[in-house]
Amino acid sequence: MTDVLRRGRASLAFAFLVQGVAFALLVTRIPAIQNRYGVSDALLPAFLAAVPVLAGIGSVATERLVKAVPPSRVLRWSQPVVLLALLGVGAGEHLAGLAVALAAFGLAVGALDASMNMLGVSLQRAYRRSIMLSFHAAYSLGGIVGASLAWVGAHGQLALWVSYLPVVLVLMPAALIGSRWYVDQEQRREEGRGEGGPQDRVSGPAAGSPDRAGSVVAFKLLLPLCLVMAVTYIGDSTVSNWSAKYLQDVLGSSEQMATVPYNVYMVTTLLGRAIGDLGVRRLGAVAVVRAGALVAAAGFAVVAGAPGEWVGMLGFTLLGLGLCVLVPQTFAAAGRLFPGASDAAVARLNVFNYVGFLIGSPLVGVLGDVWSYRGAMLVPMVLVLVTLVYARSFAPEPDRYGGGHERPRTADVGRGSHGL
Repeated sequence: MTDVLRRGRASLAFAFLVQGVAFALLVTRIPAIQNRYGVSDALLPAFLAAVPVLAGIGSVATERLVKAVPPSRVLRWSQPVVLLALLGVGAGEHLAGLAVALAAFGLAVGALDASMNMLGVSLQRAYRRSIMLSFHAAYSLGGIVGASLAWVGAHGQLALWVSYLPVVLVLMPAALIGSRWYVDQEQRREEGRGEGGPQDRVSGPAAGSPDRAGSVVAFKLLLPLCLVMAVTYIGDSTVSNWSAKYLQDVLGSSEQMATVPYNVYMVTTLLGRAIGDLGVRRLGAVAVVRAGALVAAAGFAVVAGAPGEWVGMLGFTLLGLGLCVLVPQTFAAAGRLFPGASDAAVARLNVFNYVGFLIGSPLVGVLGDVWSYRGAMLVPMVLVLVTLVYARSFAPEPDRYGGGHERPRTADVGRGSHGL
Protein backbone atom coordinates (compact mmCIF):
# COMPACT_ATOMS: atom_id res chain seq x y z
CA MET A 1 0.00 0.00 0.00
CA THR A 2 1.17 3.55 -0.73
CA ASP A 3 2.16 6.10 1.88
CA VAL A 4 -0.85 8.17 0.84
CA LEU A 5 -3.17 5.33 1.80
CA ARG A 6 -1.42 4.71 5.09
CA ARG A 7 -1.54 8.37 6.08
CA GLY A 8 -5.15 8.55 4.96
CA ARG A 9 -6.05 5.56 7.09
CA ALA A 10 -4.26 6.94 10.17
CA SER A 11 -5.80 10.41 9.85
CA LEU A 12 -9.29 9.00 9.36
CA ALA A 13 -8.85 6.72 12.39
CA PHE A 14 -7.95 9.81 14.43
CA ALA A 15 -11.14 11.54 13.26
CA PHE A 16 -13.15 8.53 14.47
CA LEU A 17 -11.30 8.72 17.80
CA VAL A 18 -12.07 12.42 18.25
CA GLN A 19 -15.75 11.81 17.56
CA GLY A 20 -15.78 9.00 20.12
CA VAL A 21 -14.38 11.35 22.76
CA ALA A 22 -16.91 14.08 22.02
CA PHE A 23 -19.94 11.79 21.97
CA ALA A 24 -18.95 10.00 25.17
CA LEU A 25 -18.44 13.30 26.99
CA LEU A 26 -21.97 14.27 26.05
CA VAL A 27 -23.92 11.10 26.77
CA THR A 28 -22.15 10.03 29.97
CA ARG A 29 -22.91 13.36 31.60
CA ILE A 30 -26.63 13.39 30.80
CA PRO A 31 -27.61 13.36 34.50
CA ALA A 32 -25.31 16.35 35.11
CA ILE A 33 -26.66 18.19 32.06
CA GLN A 34 -30.18 17.48 33.25
CA ASN A 35 -29.39 18.91 36.68
CA ARG A 36 -27.57 21.95 35.29
CA TYR A 37 -30.47 23.05 33.10
CA GLY A 38 -33.31 21.74 35.26
CA VAL A 39 -34.58 19.41 32.53
CA SER A 40 -37.40 17.26 33.91
CA ASP A 41 -37.59 13.51 33.35
CA ALA A 42 -40.64 14.11 31.15
CA LEU A 43 -38.79 16.64 28.98
CA LEU A 44 -35.50 14.76 28.79
CA PRO A 45 -36.61 12.30 26.05
CA ALA A 46 -37.58 15.23 23.82
CA PHE A 47 -34.09 16.72 24.13
CA LEU A 48 -32.51 13.32 23.52
CA ALA A 49 -34.70 12.74 20.46
CA ALA A 50 -33.93 16.13 18.89
CA VAL A 51 -30.25 15.27 18.38
CA PRO A 52 -30.77 12.20 16.13
CA VAL A 53 -33.55 13.95 14.17
CA LEU A 54 -31.21 16.80 13.31
CA ALA A 55 -28.36 14.38 12.70
CA GLY A 56 -30.51 12.55 10.16
CA ILE A 57 -31.12 15.86 8.41
CA GLY A 58 -27.38 16.49 8.43
CA SER A 59 -26.72 13.08 6.88
CA VAL A 60 -29.28 13.64 4.10
CA ALA A 61 -27.77 17.05 3.41
CA THR A 62 -24.32 15.47 3.21
CA GLU A 63 -25.44 13.11 0.45
CA ARG A 64 -26.28 16.17 -1.64
CA LEU A 65 -23.29 18.18 -0.48
CA VAL A 66 -20.69 15.62 -1.53
CA LYS A 67 -21.89 15.93 -5.11
CA ALA A 68 -20.21 19.33 -5.10
CA VAL A 69 -17.42 19.00 -2.54
CA PRO A 70 -15.40 15.95 -1.46
CA PRO A 71 -16.35 14.12 1.76
CA SER A 72 -12.99 15.02 3.27
CA ARG A 73 -13.91 18.69 3.23
CA VAL A 74 -17.25 17.99 4.90
CA LEU A 75 -15.47 16.01 7.62
CA ARG A 76 -12.75 18.63 8.03
CA TRP A 77 -15.20 21.39 8.96
CA SER A 78 -17.98 19.45 10.66
CA GLN A 79 -15.68 18.03 13.34
CA PRO A 80 -14.77 21.44 14.86
CA VAL A 81 -18.47 22.35 14.92
CA VAL A 82 -19.21 19.20 16.93
CA LEU A 83 -16.52 20.07 19.46
CA LEU A 84 -17.65 23.69 19.81
CA ALA A 85 -21.26 22.57 20.22
CA LEU A 86 -20.16 20.21 23.00
CA LEU A 87 -18.53 23.15 24.75
CA GLY A 88 -21.73 25.13 24.27
CA VAL A 89 -23.71 22.40 26.05
CA GLY A 90 -21.39 22.64 29.03
CA ALA A 91 -21.18 26.44 29.15
CA GLY A 92 -24.84 27.43 28.73
CA GLU A 93 -27.16 28.48 31.51
CA HIS A 94 -30.66 28.42 30.03
CA LEU A 95 -32.79 25.83 28.23
CA ALA A 96 -32.73 27.91 25.04
CA GLY A 97 -28.93 27.80 25.04
CA LEU A 98 -28.99 24.04 25.55
CA ALA A 99 -31.43 23.65 22.65
CA VAL A 100 -29.22 25.68 20.29
CA ALA A 101 -26.08 23.81 21.30
CA LEU A 102 -27.72 20.41 20.88
CA ALA A 103 -29.15 21.47 17.50
CA ALA A 104 -25.70 22.43 16.25
CA PHE A 105 -24.27 19.21 17.67
CA GLY A 106 -26.91 17.09 15.93
CA LEU A 107 -26.60 18.68 12.48
CA ALA A 108 -22.80 18.55 12.57
CA VAL A 109 -22.74 14.96 13.84
CA GLY A 110 -24.91 13.86 10.91
CA ALA A 111 -22.49 15.38 8.41
CA LEU A 112 -19.49 14.06 10.32
CA ASP A 113 -20.74 10.48 10.65
CA ALA A 114 -21.74 10.26 6.99
CA SER A 115 -18.48 11.72 5.65
CA MET A 116 -16.31 9.61 7.99
CA ASN A 117 -17.93 6.39 6.87
CA MET A 118 -17.84 7.42 3.21
CA LEU A 119 -14.08 7.78 3.48
CA GLY A 120 -13.82 4.53 5.45
CA VAL A 121 -15.75 2.51 2.86
CA SER A 122 -13.68 3.93 0.01
CA LEU A 123 -10.41 3.20 1.81
CA GLN A 124 -11.53 -0.35 2.50
CA ARG A 125 -12.08 -0.87 -1.20
CA ALA A 126 -8.61 0.51 -1.89
CA TYR A 127 -7.07 -1.87 0.65
CA ARG A 128 -9.09 -4.81 -0.73
CA ARG A 129 -9.50 -6.32 2.72
CA SER A 130 -11.63 -5.67 5.80
CA ILE A 131 -10.40 -2.58 7.66
CA MET A 132 -13.72 -0.91 8.50
CA LEU A 133 -13.81 -2.35 12.01
CA SER A 134 -10.45 -0.72 12.77
CA PHE A 135 -11.92 2.74 12.21
CA HIS A 136 -14.79 2.00 14.53
CA ALA A 137 -12.29 0.57 17.03
CA ALA A 138 -10.69 4.02 17.07
CA TYR A 139 -14.12 5.48 17.80
CA SER A 140 -14.48 3.06 20.70
CA LEU A 141 -11.06 4.06 22.03
CA GLY A 142 -12.20 7.67 21.89
CA GLY A 143 -15.33 6.70 23.77
CA ILE A 144 -13.21 5.15 26.50
CA VAL A 145 -11.14 8.31 26.78
CA GLY A 146 -14.26 10.48 26.84
CA ALA A 147 -16.05 8.34 29.41
CA SER A 148 -12.93 8.33 31.59
CA LEU A 149 -12.71 12.11 31.41
CA ALA A 150 -16.41 12.25 32.30
CA TRP A 151 -15.72 10.08 35.35
CA VAL A 152 -12.93 12.46 36.42
CA GLY A 153 -15.29 15.39 36.04
CA ALA A 154 -18.04 13.73 38.04
CA HIS A 155 -15.59 12.54 40.71
CA GLY A 156 -14.10 16.01 41.06
CA GLN A 157 -17.55 17.66 40.87
CA LEU A 158 -16.24 19.91 38.10
CA ALA A 159 -18.51 22.21 36.17
CA LEU A 160 -19.34 20.81 32.74
CA TRP A 161 -17.53 23.56 30.87
CA VAL A 162 -14.42 22.98 32.97
CA SER A 163 -14.47 19.33 31.90
CA TYR A 164 -15.11 20.13 28.25
CA LEU A 165 -12.85 23.13 27.58
CA PRO A 166 -9.42 21.41 27.79
CA VAL A 167 -10.66 18.61 25.54
CA VAL A 168 -11.85 21.05 22.87
CA LEU A 169 -8.65 23.09 23.05
CA VAL A 170 -6.53 19.98 22.46
CA LEU A 171 -8.62 18.02 19.97
CA MET A 172 -9.87 20.76 17.65
CA PRO A 173 -6.46 21.89 16.32
CA ALA A 174 -5.24 18.28 16.25
CA ALA A 175 -8.24 17.24 14.14
CA LEU A 176 -7.71 20.14 11.73
CA ILE A 177 -4.05 19.24 11.29
CA GLY A 178 -4.86 15.56 10.78
CA SER A 179 -7.45 16.42 8.13
CA ARG A 180 -4.65 17.37 5.74
CA TRP A 181 -4.10 13.67 4.99
CA TYR A 182 -7.66 12.50 4.35
CA VAL A 183 -7.87 10.50 1.12
CA ASP A 184 -10.85 11.09 -1.16
CA GLN A 185 -11.97 8.90 -4.00
CA GLU A 186 -10.88 11.33 -6.70
CA GLN A 187 -7.47 11.68 -5.07
CA ARG A 188 -7.06 7.89 -5.15
CA ARG A 189 -8.00 7.82 -8.81
CA GLU A 190 -5.46 10.52 -9.63
CA GLU A 191 -2.80 8.64 -7.68
CA GLY A 192 -3.64 5.45 -9.57
CA ARG A 193 -3.20 7.20 -12.92
CA GLY A 194 0.02 8.82 -11.78
CA GLU A 195 1.72 5.72 -10.38
CA GLY A 196 0.31 3.18 -12.80
CA GLY A 197 0.99 0.35 -10.38
CA PRO A 198 -1.16 -2.77 -10.41
CA GLN A 199 -2.76 -1.90 -7.09
CA ASP A 200 -3.78 1.54 -8.30
CA ARG A 201 -5.25 0.77 -11.70
CA VAL A 202 -8.91 1.36 -12.29
CA SER A 203 -10.80 -1.71 -13.45
CA GLY A 204 -14.07 -3.55 -13.07
CA PRO A 205 -17.25 -1.99 -11.66
CA ALA A 206 -15.46 0.86 -9.93
CA ALA A 207 -13.92 1.95 -13.20
CA GLY A 208 -17.31 2.90 -14.54
CA SER A 209 -18.93 -0.22 -15.91
CA PRO A 210 -22.25 -0.83 -14.15
CA ASP A 211 -22.32 -3.51 -11.47
CA ARG A 212 -25.44 -5.45 -10.53
CA ALA A 213 -26.69 -2.48 -8.49
CA GLY A 214 -25.40 0.05 -11.02
CA SER A 215 -24.49 3.56 -9.95
CA VAL A 216 -27.96 4.11 -8.47
CA VAL A 217 -28.79 3.08 -4.92
CA ALA A 218 -31.67 0.61 -5.09
CA PHE A 219 -33.55 0.97 -1.82
CA LYS A 220 -34.90 -2.59 -2.05
CA LEU A 221 -31.34 -3.91 -1.80
CA LEU A 222 -30.37 -1.41 0.89
CA LEU A 223 -33.47 -1.94 3.07
CA PRO A 224 -32.26 -5.04 5.01
CA LEU A 225 -29.08 -3.18 5.94
CA CYS A 226 -31.16 -0.17 6.98
CA LEU A 227 -33.22 -2.34 9.33
CA VAL A 228 -30.09 -3.87 10.86
CA MET A 229 -28.58 -0.41 11.32
CA ALA A 230 -31.74 0.84 13.03
CA VAL A 231 -32.09 -2.04 15.50
CA THR A 232 -28.38 -1.92 16.30
CA TYR A 233 -28.60 1.73 17.20
CA ILE A 234 -31.73 1.14 19.23
CA GLY A 235 -29.52 -1.12 21.30
CA ASP A 236 -26.57 1.27 21.28
CA SER A 237 -28.71 4.28 22.23
CA THR A 238 -30.16 2.29 25.11
CA VAL A 239 -26.64 1.92 26.48
CA SER A 240 -25.43 5.44 25.76
CA ASN A 241 -28.52 7.32 26.91
CA TRP A 242 -29.86 5.11 29.69
CA SER A 243 -27.00 3.05 31.16
CA ALA A 244 -25.99 5.75 33.65
CA LYS A 245 -29.58 6.41 34.69
CA TYR A 246 -30.37 2.67 34.83
CA LEU A 247 -27.47 1.92 37.13
CA GLN A 248 -28.23 4.89 39.37
CA ASP A 249 -32.02 4.69 39.57
CA VAL A 250 -32.72 0.96 39.12
CA LEU A 251 -29.63 -0.75 40.49
CA GLY A 252 -28.91 1.82 43.20
CA SER A 253 -25.38 2.89 42.27
CA SER A 254 -23.76 6.27 42.97
CA GLU A 255 -23.52 9.03 40.33
CA GLN A 256 -19.80 8.34 40.06
CA MET A 257 -20.34 4.61 39.50
CA ALA A 258 -23.11 5.37 37.00
CA THR A 259 -20.51 6.67 34.53
CA VAL A 260 -18.76 3.27 34.48
CA PRO A 261 -21.16 1.10 32.37
CA TYR A 262 -20.64 3.19 29.26
CA ASN A 263 -16.89 2.99 29.80
CA VAL A 264 -17.09 -0.80 30.20
CA TYR A 265 -19.27 -0.96 27.10
CA MET A 266 -16.71 1.02 25.10
CA VAL A 267 -13.80 -1.10 26.35
CA THR A 268 -15.44 -4.33 25.20
CA THR A 269 -16.51 -2.62 21.98
CA LEU A 270 -12.88 -1.69 21.38
CA LEU A 271 -11.71 -5.25 22.04
CA GLY A 272 -14.33 -6.74 19.73
CA ARG A 273 -13.55 -4.31 16.91
CA ALA A 274 -9.78 -4.68 17.34
CA ILE A 275 -10.05 -8.35 16.36
CA GLY A 276 -13.19 -8.06 14.26
CA ASP A 277 -11.49 -7.51 10.90
CA LEU A 278 -9.52 -10.72 11.43
CA GLY A 279 -12.75 -12.53 12.26
CA VAL A 280 -14.36 -11.31 9.04
CA ARG A 281 -11.36 -12.45 7.00
CA ARG A 282 -11.32 -15.87 8.62
CA LEU A 283 -15.01 -16.64 9.19
CA GLY A 284 -16.88 -14.30 6.87
CA ALA A 285 -19.16 -11.37 7.57
CA VAL A 286 -22.31 -13.48 7.97
CA ALA A 287 -20.90 -15.59 10.82
CA VAL A 288 -19.50 -12.54 12.61
CA VAL A 289 -22.79 -10.65 12.36
CA ARG A 290 -24.83 -13.60 13.61
CA ALA A 291 -22.54 -14.14 16.58
CA GLY A 292 -22.69 -10.43 17.43
CA ALA A 293 -26.49 -10.40 17.43
CA LEU A 294 -26.70 -13.42 19.75
CA VAL A 295 -24.17 -12.04 22.24
CA ALA A 296 -25.93 -8.65 22.27
CA ALA A 297 -29.30 -10.27 22.99
CA ALA A 298 -27.72 -12.17 25.90
CA GLY A 299 -26.33 -8.89 27.23
CA PHE A 300 -29.75 -7.24 27.32
CA ALA A 301 -31.17 -10.27 29.13
CA VAL A 302 -28.47 -10.01 31.80
CA VAL A 303 -29.04 -6.27 32.24
CA ALA A 304 -32.80 -6.76 32.59
CA GLY A 305 -32.41 -9.38 35.28
CA ALA A 306 -29.42 -7.92 37.12
CA PRO A 307 -29.80 -7.94 40.93
CA GLY A 308 -27.13 -5.27 41.40
CA GLU A 309 -24.72 -2.90 39.73
CA TRP A 310 -21.92 -5.43 39.12
CA VAL A 311 -24.11 -7.93 37.30
CA GLY A 312 -25.56 -5.01 35.37
CA MET A 313 -22.07 -4.07 34.24
CA LEU A 314 -21.53 -7.68 33.12
CA GLY A 315 -24.56 -7.27 30.87
CA PHE A 316 -23.17 -4.06 29.39
CA THR A 317 -19.91 -5.92 28.80
CA LEU A 318 -21.73 -8.51 26.69
CA LEU A 319 -23.56 -5.74 24.87
CA GLY A 320 -20.28 -4.16 23.87
CA LEU A 321 -18.91 -7.45 22.54
CA GLY A 322 -22.07 -8.16 20.57
CA LEU A 323 -23.12 -4.83 19.10
CA CYS A 324 -19.61 -3.70 18.18
CA VAL A 325 -19.37 -5.64 14.93
CA LEU A 326 -22.78 -4.83 13.46
CA VAL A 327 -22.46 -1.18 12.44
CA PRO A 328 -19.05 -1.37 10.70
CA GLN A 329 -20.12 -4.45 8.80
CA THR A 330 -23.37 -2.78 7.75
CA PHE A 331 -21.49 0.16 6.21
CA ALA A 332 -19.04 -2.25 4.59
CA ALA A 333 -21.88 -4.30 3.11
CA ALA A 334 -23.44 -1.16 1.63
CA GLY A 335 -20.13 -0.29 0.02
CA ARG A 336 -19.91 -3.76 -1.55
CA LEU A 337 -23.49 -3.62 -2.81
CA PHE A 338 -23.09 -0.21 -4.46
CA PRO A 339 -19.46 0.28 -5.48
CA GLY A 340 -20.54 2.82 -8.08
CA ALA A 341 -22.57 4.88 -5.60
CA SER A 342 -21.02 4.13 -2.23
CA ASP A 343 -21.21 7.71 -0.91
CA ALA A 344 -24.95 7.90 -1.53
CA ALA A 345 -25.49 4.43 -0.04
CA VAL A 346 -23.53 5.30 3.09
CA ALA A 347 -25.34 8.61 3.58
CA ARG A 348 -28.77 6.98 3.27
CA LEU A 349 -27.81 4.06 5.47
CA ASN A 350 -26.43 6.47 8.05
CA VAL A 351 -29.87 8.04 8.43
CA PHE A 352 -31.05 4.78 10.01
CA ASN A 353 -28.34 5.24 12.61
CA TYR A 354 -30.40 8.18 13.85
CA VAL A 355 -33.71 6.42 13.26
CA GLY A 356 -32.45 3.86 15.77
CA PHE A 357 -31.47 6.56 18.23
CA LEU A 358 -34.76 8.37 17.68
CA ILE A 359 -36.72 5.24 18.46
CA GLY A 360 -34.46 3.79 21.14
CA SER A 361 -34.10 6.74 23.48
CA PRO A 362 -37.79 7.63 23.93
CA LEU A 363 -38.87 3.98 23.67
CA VAL A 364 -36.90 2.99 26.74
CA GLY A 365 -38.02 6.12 28.58
CA VAL A 366 -41.71 5.59 27.85
CA LEU A 367 -41.61 1.88 28.65
CA GLY A 368 -39.66 2.62 31.81
CA ASP A 369 -42.30 5.08 32.98
CA VAL A 370 -45.41 3.06 32.12
CA TRP A 371 -43.98 -0.41 32.79
CA SER A 372 -40.47 -0.78 34.23
CA TYR A 373 -36.93 -0.06 33.11
CA ARG A 374 -36.08 -3.72 33.54
CA GLY A 375 -38.89 -4.68 31.17
CA ALA A 376 -37.83 -1.94 28.78
CA MET A 377 -34.45 -3.64 28.34
CA LEU A 378 -36.15 -6.71 26.87
CA VAL A 379 -37.46 -4.76 23.87
CA PRO A 380 -34.04 -3.98 22.29
CA MET A 381 -33.10 -7.58 23.11
CA VAL A 382 -35.87 -8.83 20.83
CA LEU A 383 -35.20 -6.23 18.14
CA VAL A 384 -31.49 -6.99 17.83
CA LEU A 385 -32.39 -10.60 17.05
CA VAL A 386 -33.97 -9.31 13.82
CA THR A 387 -30.38 -9.15 12.56
CA LEU A 388 -30.36 -12.94 12.34
CA VAL A 389 -33.12 -12.80 9.73
CA TYR A 390 -31.12 -10.49 7.48
CA ALA A 391 -27.62 -11.84 8.11
CA ARG A 392 -27.30 -13.12 4.53
CA SER A 393 -27.51 -9.53 3.32
CA PHE A 394 -23.95 -9.14 4.57
CA ALA A 395 -22.72 -11.68 2.04
CA PRO A 396 -23.00 -10.37 -1.49
CA GLU A 397 -20.60 -12.44 -3.50
CA PRO A 398 -17.93 -12.58 -2.28
CA ASP A 399 -18.91 -12.57 1.38
CA ARG A 400 -15.41 -12.36 2.85
CA TYR A 401 -12.52 -9.96 2.70
CA GLY A 402 -8.94 -11.12 2.40
CA GLY A 403 -7.37 -14.53 2.68
CA GLY A 404 -8.15 -15.32 -0.95
CA HIS A 405 -11.90 -15.20 -0.31
CA GLU A 406 -12.53 -12.01 -2.25
CA ARG A 407 -12.44 -12.17 -5.99
CA PRO A 408 -10.11 -9.58 -7.64
CA ARG A 409 -11.51 -6.09 -7.65
CA THR A 410 -10.19 -2.67 -8.37
CA ALA A 411 -8.10 -0.93 -5.77
CA ASP A 412 -9.66 2.32 -6.85
CA VAL A 413 -12.27 3.45 -4.40
CA GLY A 414 -14.98 3.82 -6.99
CA ARG A 415 -16.97 6.60 -8.48
CA GLY A 416 -18.88 7.36 -5.29
CA SER A 417 -20.64 10.68 -5.15
CA HIS A 418 -18.61 12.10 -8.01
CA GLY A 419 -19.98 9.50 -10.38
CA LEU A 420 -23.64 9.98 -9.58
